[in-house]
Order: sequence, then structure tokens, then C-alpha cells
Amino acid sequence: MKRVLITAGASGIGRAMGEAFDRDGWQVWICDVDAGAVASVPGHWRANVVDVTDETSVAALFAEIASEWGGMDALCANAGVAGPTAAVEEIALKDWQACVAVNLEGAFLAAKYAAPMLKAAGRGALVVTSSTAGQYGYPYRAPYAAAKWAVIGLTKTLAMELGPFGVRANVICPGSVEGPRMEGVLAREAAAKGMTRDEVYAGYASGTAMGSFVEARDIGEMAVFLASDAARFVSGQVIAVDGFTVNPDPKV
Repeated sequence: MKRVLITAGASGIGRAMGEAFDRDGWQVWICDVDAGAVASVPGHWRANVVDVTDETSVAALFAEIASEWGGMDALCANAGVAGPTAAVEEIALKDWQACVAVNLEGAFLAAKYAAPMLKAAGRGALVVTSSTAGQYGYPYRAPYAAAKWAVIGLTKTLAMELGPFGVRANVICPGSVEGPRMEGVLAREAAAKGMTRDEVYAGYASGTAMGSFVEARDIGEMAVFLASDAARFVSGQVIAVDGFTVNPDPKV
């Protein structure tokens, strides 16, 4: 049975990834900083409370995985935070650093400790969660967009480094995903732009060819595909699951 670790896997996109891998017959191990959410995952999953920006905690998690599982077949480096919503001149350095720490450094640390396991196995996959903000930019979200652009560069580099060992690395760029996290983004952006929540929502939806937000399960299914043998020669790719963004900054 194949084994996957998913960071920030207790809720939202990460939880949907876990459920998709579970349906496909994988063993699932998740970590998350939210202890309450970790306690709510299915009982047959392995689960740890971990801050992905704390290298000591990340190293301990991978040591436990090596001891219990003897390795892994896939890593989904999914941890991320929205960061501040404000004009660049209004963003405090500490808020910039906190956003970059989770979105970029969290992915780096997960990859750092997963790589030796995957290289030793001579196969496997890294799936890193970026965002369409990492493809187009994102007004009033400079730290988030910068970090999500950076993880694309990180993942393409990992694809080059790990490819000779039979390990693939790809990026998923979710668009606007239905759920509590996006609702928070909508509320903050509405306040920053002097708009209503519904106006901001309509602007995002109208900026896609399919005129709709996506659901977390759509991201989960793509993660399973990229980790599977069906994608055995897919590496170094950036795949948007967004209904096709045709206008990344729609005006309403």
C-alpha cells in the first residue's frame, strides 16, 4: 500500500487531499498546526500536531514516519496561510515574514526531510500547493503572491534535483476554492476595496472561463493523479485547478 504525508492536512484542501488518497487506497499521514482539527481526522489516519515552520518539529515528524512506515511514496506540501490583505506600504515586515515562513519555508522544510526517503526508494512524488496568485500576482496580497511564486521555482528546482533518482515534483495552483478560508479572504478584500463580499465573490467567479469557484475535492483528486503511476512522466509542471483564469484581477 502506498504512503502519503500531507502537511496542513486536517482541514480545507489538505483534508480533501487526505480523503482523495484514502479513497484511492493509500495510507494517509497528516500533520497540522490546529490540534482541534487534527483530533477530528479519521481514526485510521496517522496525525500529528506540527508547526511546519519549526525545523525541530518537522525533523521529529519525519523521524517518526521513517520509524513507523520505513519511508513514504508521496509528500503533499500543502501548508499555507493567506497573510495580510493591504496595500504594500501598509504591510508590516513581521506579517510579511509570517506569511512567507508558512507558505515557502514550510514547503522547503517538508521537501528537505522527504527528499532523502524518496531518493532512497528510487521513486515517488512531491506535490506542492501554490496558487493562481503564484502565476499572475494578486493585488493587496503581496506576501502571499511572492511566496506562491517562490514555491513554483522551488518545485521546478526539486524536479531537476530529484529526477535522476526517479522522483517527480509538481505544483498545483488552486484558484478560488469554496470554503471558510476563502470567505475570510473575501471579507478582508471587500473591506480593503470598499466593496461588498458578494461583489468580490462575483468578480472572482467572472474572472474564470467556467464562471465558478472550485471545490477542495477538485484539488484533492489532482494531487492523487500527480502522485500516481498514471503521471509517471509528469514532472516540473505547474497545473492550475481553477476553471481557467482568464482575468486574474477582474473589476466589478
